[in-house]
Amino acid sequence: METALAEFADLVEGAAPPAGPGEERWRVYWVLGRGEFAEGRSLDALQAAYRLGARVAWRRYARTARRAGVGADQVVLLAEAVFLHIDEISAVSVRGYAEAQADKAGALGRRRHHLLGRIVSGADPSALEQAAVAAGWTLPDTVACVALGPPAERDRTHRGLPPPVLADLDGAEPYLLVPEPESAFGDQTFAAALELRGAVVGPAVPLAMAADSLRWARALLARIERPAGIVRCEERLPELLLLGDQPLVRLFTHRRLRALDDLTPKQADRLATTLLVWLQSHRGSAPEVAERLALHPQTVRQRLRRIEELFGAALDDPDARFELEVALRFRLLGPEQGVPGVSDGSVSGGSVSDATGGTGLRRRLR
Repeated sequence: METALAEFADLVEGAAPPAGPGEERWRVYWVLGRGEFAEGRSLDALQAAYRLGARVAWRRYARTARRAGVGADQVVLLAEAVFLHIDEISAVSVRGYAEAQADKAGALGRRRHHLLGRIVSGADPSALEQAAVAAGWTLPDTVACVALGPPAERDRTHRGLPPPVLADLDGAEPYLLVPEPESAFGDQTFAAALELRGAVVGPAVPLAMAADSLRWARALLARIERPAGIVRCEERLPELLLLGDQPLVRLFTHRRLRALDDLTPKQADRLATTLLVWLQSHRGSAPEVAERLALHPQTVRQRLRRIEELFGAALDDPDARFELEVALRFRLLGPEQGVPGVSDGSVSGGSVSDATGGTGLRRRLR
């Protein structure tokens, strides 16, 4: 406070010019602000001390002014100068405090970013423990990685992250690592930020498998391109399996669905949809398949007869049926995988001749 009083006296006497906030004479107040942050305190105590000092100083100035017979106008100007000076040194302390806060956040952010890279690169446990201690982060038992879509117009991802979540938001493929995901996704602010941006959440896995969770999330994101809301890999594991070795699955598709090549795309879509539902319903009856497709049973009977004509004995071979279902599921993944899409299963017209071939399907046409 003595420094502030001495400076104020110099200013009043004109011995010192008004100083800008970057000049050396402000440094003591800037250091005081940083010191409060370093000690883990708020600025409340320092600001209160400044205000108290200003009041004490003003009382003394006022008594001296009265004894000297200073006029009221000059006393008012003196009062304004006192409190303006206190406001200035308070502002410098606030800046010092804020800069110390930012420095710590920046250093912590760099350590957390380094930790994230070590986790997804599969660093050994001892290295992870050291990096986690430096980043002030507790190693969790389970994590889930989140592959993020493009930033939304009103993106809130930066502001909506819970403190334990590690993030790489500025890379070419932005992602998050979410510890203890079962509880983390219960945070409504966090969930709303992901909903707005669009995100694919990888499966919850042990920390050592974080790279796998990220790889699966990115594989599904690449197929979706721009996810609407939150897409969970846990609900689409069969798709991830098919995307894992696409050349092999394309080979299944080419071999097992070759019988559809001579049909029009619309006819192929209808039969493919019906066959997949039939396989997934444990080779159910025509009425059962019709109910799942929301079609008339007679329409489904016609399609199943045509399917039996095209695929014959393969429908009674367990291995062939498995490959057929793999191929049909892959076909559902759409044109971006290099195979035609499947329609919604609308009704096809016309009649077809009675089937020849596999007996398993014929028994279920009734």
